Amino acid sequence: MSAKTLARGHRQERRSESPAFDPTPGKLIEAAGPVFAEHGFRAATVREICSRAGTNVAAVNYHFGDKLGLYTAVLKESVRASKVSVMEEVLRRKAPPEELLRALIKARVQTANRAGLPDWHFRILIHEMAQPTPAMSRVFQEIGRPIFERMLGLIGTITGLPPHDEKTRLCAYSIMGQVFLYIMQGPFLARIWPELKMTPEQLDRIAGHIADFSLAYLHSVAAELRAGKQGVKNGKPANH
Repeated sequence: MSAKTLARGHRQERRSESPAFDPTPGKLIEAAGPVFAEHGFRAATVREICSRAGTNVAAVNYHFGDKLGLYTAVLKESVRASKVSVMEEVLRRKAPPEELLRALIKARVQTANRAGLPDWHFRILIHEMAQPTPAMSRVFQEIGRPIFERMLGLIGTITGLPPHDEKTRLCAYSIMGQVFLYIMQGPFLARIWPELKMTPEQLDRIAGHIADFSLAYLHSVAAELRAGKQGVKNGKPANH
C-alpha cells in the first residue's frame, strides 16, 4: 500500500477543515519510513523527517498529533505491505479449514521475499522488536488481531478445541514462530545455507512444509480428543 493511500485516511478525518487535496501527510510518511528505520523511533527526530519531506515541523502535529502518531502510520504501512490484504482475502474464502490454514501460511511466508519492497519496511520492524513502542500494540489490534482471531478459529475447528483454549493458542504461536523464523532470519539463514535462498519457489516449499508439519500435529490433537471422548462414552477414564 502506498503512502498516498495510507494518508487518505488522515485527509478524510480533516476534510471538514481542509477539503482541498493536501499531499503533506503522504510526504511525511514517505520521509519518515527511512528515518525511523535508520534511527529507531526514539532517536529519530521530527526535524529531520520534516526536512526530508520539505515541510515545517508543525506539520507532524497537525496531521498526526505527534511523533508517535506519525510512527504509528508508518508502522501500519509496513505491516500492510507484508501481504496483509492477501491474508484477508484468503480468510474470506469458503474452503475447508485445513486448506485455509495452508493458504494463510503460504501468504505469510511469502513476505520473506522482499523483492520490490523498500528495505526500510523490514528494518523498522527490527527496531520495533528490539525496542517495542505502544504503536505496535495499536497496529496489531487494528490489523493483526482480526487475522489472529480467524487463525484461532481455524485451528479450533481442526482440533475440536475452543478457539481460546490454551492449546489452541499455543498451536497458533507455534505456527507463527515457524513462519517468523524465515521472515525475520531469512537473509541470515541463506548465508549459512545457500540452498535456502528466499526465492518465491523456495518459500512455497517452506510454506508447504510448515503446513504439513503443523497440520500433522493438529490432526493428532483432534484424534486424541476424539479418543478421550470415546473413552468417556464407553465408561473409561480419558488419558491425560
